[in-house]
Amino acid sequence: MHTLSFEEVVARLRALKGREPRIVISGNAATPYTLVMALTEALESCRVFQLNAQYDFAKQPSFVCETPFVGPGMRHDPMLDYLPMRLSLVPRLFDTVRPPDAVLIHTSWPRDGKVSLGIEVNILPAALEQVRARGGLVLVQANPHMPYTFGDGEIPLESIDGVLEVDEPLTSPAAQGSEEAAAAIGERVASFVTDGTTLQLGIGLIPTVAARMMSGRRGLRVWSEMISDGVMDLDRAGALHPEQPMCTSFLMGSAELYRWADRNERLRMLRTETVNDPARIAAHPCLLSVNAAMQVDLFAQANASFVDERIYSGFGGQPDFVSGALHSPGGHAIVALHAWHEKTDSSTVVPVLTNPVTSFQHSAVISEHGCAELFGRSQHAQAQLLIEQVADPRARASLSEAAIGLGLRRNFD
Repeated sequence: MHTLSFEEVVARLRALKGREPRIVISGNAATPYTLVMALTEALESCRVFQLNAQYDFAKQPSFVCETPFVGPGMRHDPMLDYLPMRLSLVPRLFDTVRPPDAVLIHTSWPRDGKVSLGIEVNILPAALEQVRARGGLVLVQANPHMPYTFGDGEIPLESIDGVLEVDEPLTSPAAQGSEEAAAAIGERVASFVTDGTTLQLGIGLIPTVAARMMSGRRGLRVWSEMISDGVMDLDRAGALHPEQPMCTSFLMGSAELYRWADRNERLRMLRTETVNDPARIAAHPCLLSVNAAMQVDLFAQANASFVDERIYSGFGGQPDFVSGALHSPGGHAIVALHAWHEKTDSSTVVPVLTNPVTSFQHSAVISEHGCAELFGRSQHAQAQLLIEQVADPRARASLSEAAIGLGLRRNFD
């Protein structure tokens, strides 16, 4: 292991060839902030490829940010190069049209000749394979706070060009949303769960509350793009199958979650191509996929990516899991959202989406007001259920009028 100083990391990055070398960086809660600072000091221009970037790259106007999933660090960049694509397909970019010149990763402390990608595996194994094949640069930010997790994120030290040692706590997302509304939504989500269900749960208050309400079930399995505190709580409640691994690609949650993950033999961190493969998802019986949305329209189309016609996040794994869950024997694809957006004082159920669609053909849409079970219903019946069961009462009259104009009001199923 070659331990480097901050200045030596800067020098290594400064030696990269090309006018705009492409740098792939660990994202989400695993952002390697010290390596990012070294990058901004070393280069005047480059292409930064990162999922859910937390660092504000807009401060480097000659940096081109490219991503299939936009985070707060890139969200307001006018030069953002957004890549609209399913997360399961993103690793293909690295051996085709967007090959990396360097990879900057945030890892655990070395153990038995390896480091672990810890809470963020995701697309990074594919990037590492391609950068090594091209003779590019691999730099590591090794951190004792990063848990050592098992699976596709274990990296031999000999495949690393240099290690920068840091001691930095990992970040955790702030709690958001109304506990009362989340409880109403979570209870309806949990009603779809039976003993033996396979879960895909995302981040946020709703999945956490829903998981709490599933704690009485037994034999649950986990196959999820990401997991947060709700899965840890289910594990501690004895709700999960004791002989089945919990499979995911990245973690985001509390410091307690990260401690729970450290050297957890039952937790398997797998690469995106595996976890998000719709065929692999469909192979799990009774897979319940729970995803959030910003808007749903009367044609049961969901927008989880755009706000005011500007990209806010991206497709992520939602289309992969919706498709996989619908093909799973006994599976369900649920969209959960609050019926009213308080900041804009507007309904999240709209007549027709004006933003690009993220996913569609869900089993059900759930809000704090009710559950619209859509599978097998006509488009007219779907519209009625969304208005009567999901929409906020303040919006129902206007939505009913819009449904007439859209040809969605006639005899319902």
